[in-house]
Amino acid sequence: MVSFYPGPSQVYKEIPAYVNKAWETGIISENHRSKNFMKLYKSTVRLLQKRLEIPEDYSVIFVSSATECWEIIAQSLISKNSFHFYNGAFGEKWYKYTRKIQPLAIGYRFGEDVVLQPRNIDLSGTEAGVICITQNETSNGTQVSNEQISAFQSLYPDSLIAVDATSSMAGIHLDFSVADVWYASVQKCFGLPAGMGVLIVSPKAMAQALRIGENDHYNSLLFMQENASKWQTHYTPNILDIYLLKETLSNAKGIRKTNKRLAKRLQSLTTLIYGRDDWEFLCTNDQVRSTTVITVKGSVKKVKNLKEAARKNGIILGNGYGPYADSTFRIANFPATTRSDWKLLKDFLKSHL
Repeated sequence: MVSFYPGPSQVYKEIPAYVNKAWETGIISENHRSKNFMKLYKSTVRLLQKRLEIPEDYSVIFVSSATECWEIIAQSLISKNSFHFYNGAFGEKWYKYTRKIQPLAIGYRFGEDVVLQPRNIDLSGTEAGVICITQNETSNGTQVSNEQISAFQSLYPDSLIAVDATSSMAGIHLDFSVADVWYASVQKCFGLPAGMGVLIVSPKAMAQALRIGENDHYNSLLFMQENASKWQTHYTPNILDIYLLKETLSNAKGIRKTNKRLAKRLQSLTTLIYGRDDWEFLCTNDQVRSTTVITVKGSVKKVKNLKEAARKNGIILGNGYGPYADSTFRIANFPATTRSDWKLLKDFLKSHL
């Protein structure tokens, strides 16, 4: 079966060989304070910085998941309030969870087909401590551009910008310099088994964490950074996933080439969808349509029949999410799926849509 489910998603086909290699080297039995682990941590971070174009002075911390980052940000970086800009379920969940820790968090919902315009949003008169943006909304297949995030940075230079890039990091080119906190899980565009998140933090954000001085939890950012500065983790990590990340990055192309490849795939699917009477993109505005999570809308009956037919042809299509659970299907346009995987998908869609 070829899985196009948007997370956990299809892993790289080389993963079994890498797992065996990890077992042979003994790294998965190493103590996370050992020299061998510290060497693995450092080499993995350096590869991340190189392949994804992450600034060298940004810290990279391995956590349990992207959703753990909601808690880390709320505890360690928000002193008073935060603004959350979202148009879907996961951005809303981030906002609502933050309110459990920081009750003054403010939510700003915008439409799924709307281009977020920071210059039309007035945050004056408030302390915009942390501006939170869901860059890629997995539930509905929309995204916010680097330019839009950069506009927030220009308008509010004293604020921190935090970005959820769960379904896009390692798939599209992200300008990490335009925000202070980025996070993702590895079971999507990284093409790895679930069980680890990647948290990327700027020097400006670390300075804010020092000013706030929150160090009451095991996942307080200051405690995590204290360990990361020594190429160690604050708790026993998913060493296997870190090793697999290093191996896949060692053989990966630069992010701009990956972005170009995924953009071509999106265009090929766009050609298939447009002009059909019974199917349409959930996001009709191609300016905000996600490159990595493609969401297609149809009648409940047709969506159900299509997913069943896909399984019979060795293809797993992603279910819809939330209010669109039955009326949409989602396609993960992630790097781990091969050219032959995509040919199989396109041939199927041509004959069944």
